[in-house]
Amino acid sequence: MSFDVAAVRAQFPILNREVNGKPLVYLDNAATTQKPQCVIDALVDYYSTCNSNVHRGAHKLADEATRRYEGARDIVAGFINASAREEVIWTSGTTESINIITHGIAQQLKAGDEVVVTEMEHHANLVTWQQACKQAGAALKVIPISDLGELDLESYKAALNEKTRIVAFPHVSNALGTLNPIADLTRWAKDAGALVAIDGAQGIAHGAIDVQALGCDFYSFSAHKLFGPTGMGVLWGRKELLAEWPVWKTGGEMIATVTYQDATWNELPYRLEAGTPNIADAIAMGVAIEWFQSLDQDGLKQHEAKLLARATELAEDFEGLTIIGNAKDKVGVLSFVMDSGHPADIGFLLDKQGIAIRTGHHCAEPLMGRLNVPGTARASFSIYNTLDEVEQLFTALKKVRMMLE
Repeated sequence: MSFDVAAVRAQFPILNREVNGKPLVYLDNAATTQKPQCVIDALVDYYSTCNSNVHRGAHKLADEATRRYEGARDIVAGFINASAREEVIWTSGTTESINIITHGIAQQLKAGDEVVVTEMEHHANLVTWQQACKQAGAALKVIPISDLGELDLESYKAALNEKTRIVAFPHVSNALGTLNPIADLTRWAKDAGALVAIDGAQGIAHGAIDVQALGCDFYSFSAHKLFGPTGMGVLWGRKELLAEWPVWKTGGEMIATVTYQDATWNELPYRLEAGTPNIADAIAMGVAIEWFQSLDQDGLKQHEAKLLARATELAEDFEGLTIIGNAKDKVGVLSFVMDSGHPADIGFLLDKQGIAIRTGHHCAEPLMGRLNVPGTARASFSIYNTLDEVEQLFTALKKVRMMLE
């Protein structure tokens, strides 16, 4: 049975709208995915039926909200195969998750220590480590990539030694679509005695994640790239690490006892979740994951592969267009430049035709410098996109080329 993209599309109300008088063709999924009706309904239902703060409430609404909220944590734990629900820490997204990790490591770093990242990092997984190393006098090692956008694995292995404190790398490059061999990268780093933190923002929607099988120490991701709401994310970390991890923020919920002179911290996961949480969006994230898991996983992977294959074929035959990022293992991201115009102009003229892409350096400015481009136009595909939309993109690009020449 083939993947039923029409049935999937029918669950996304925004896909029915028009932009500039044209049916919307949404190809900006690496920035954020659209939301199915069940996720939208979950947000409305929470505020309509059980809006209340969670934990310690002595009334029914608080009890209902708490059960839904903590139930969503259980859903996430099962989704990534965490060894315990306490390992799932709610955050505002991948960026905050990475900052929590960096905050803890920064208190341990000293001169002579080394942190390893890659040339394909999003700023969230580069600037955080860059600044922590500057403050500690530690060395930041940046592993090179090839012109195809693939990580230099020999350089990576050579960079690992007894001084390496942590290795941080993306599951998938947001700018290039490169799918990294995260199991191998993790194993090599652990053999060297280093901690491993994976930026899973782009990878979480492109294949099952088993954090126990991976053997990493941290894995971070956001709800909004997994058909869930914005402003919601997860930091997963090994329980034995997080139990002693330096607290990120102080305030309500994360404390055990308080006097005017001192305080002690709550147990996991609450010691890293200060203040009133993002209750509705946590619940909706759980709904998004359950919805995603209900789909034919093999079918959706095959569908996305067909989208990328067709887009790549058309791009390679398109005069004056150069693909940026040709890794052998990729997800549905097509970054490109055109001889006839700046990426910003390409994006503007595509929007006039109802086609949404993203342009610029994609929060990966050093990577653009490495590839010697000012930025790229990036079309990124998801499970609700169609082969017809891929064709529409390149038909529209022909008009763009005519207007820019």
